[in-house]
Amino acid sequence: MRRFFGVLVVAAIAAALMLTVAGCGSKPEVETDVTDQGMQDDTSALTGEDIPLTEAPDDIVYVEPSYPEFQNIHFEYDRYMIRDIDKPTLERISGWLTDHEGTYLMIEGHCDERGTNEYNMALGEQRALAARRYLVGLGVDADRISTISYGEERPLDPRSTEDAWEKNRRAHFSISQ
Repeated sequence: MRRFFGVLVVAAIAAALMLTVAGCGSKPEVETDVTDQGMQDDTSALTGEDIPLTEAPDDIVYVEPSYPEFQNIHFEYDRYMIRDIDKPTLERISGWLTDHEGTYLMIEGHCDERGTNEYNMALGEQRALAARRYLVGLGVDADRISTISYGEERPLDPRSTEDAWEKNRRAHFSISQ
């Protein structure tokens, strides 16, 4: 009888070890897609559809605007929704563009340093596209707006602090000469 319990105990220990080893195996890598953040981007509701991107003419040179309308807009961590506080800025930019018909706009999407380069490039793109969709919804011709993502590559503030990260999560605007 003792021998039976000894075998039973050894079998139970072996089974427990096998389950433990199986549970500690490498987990499959989960790919995070910034376009599926589980949230509705309210800027797409403004236009009702995605606006196809068009290539800007090759001969356009973009410069920093010296007009007060062109301020950066900012985003929450890991998000690309246009914040209510930034909508007036986009409305001023839209008005300026309406008054300056021959001007093209470049929207740059930026992120803070957290996250992988690939993720931040995709998030920066979504931020630029969200601003573009909002402006098109306000009546700006989509063919006049180009976008680019710089991800985390061009920080305004290189420090690794919450204040710096907040400044770096932005859409920046340049205009054609």
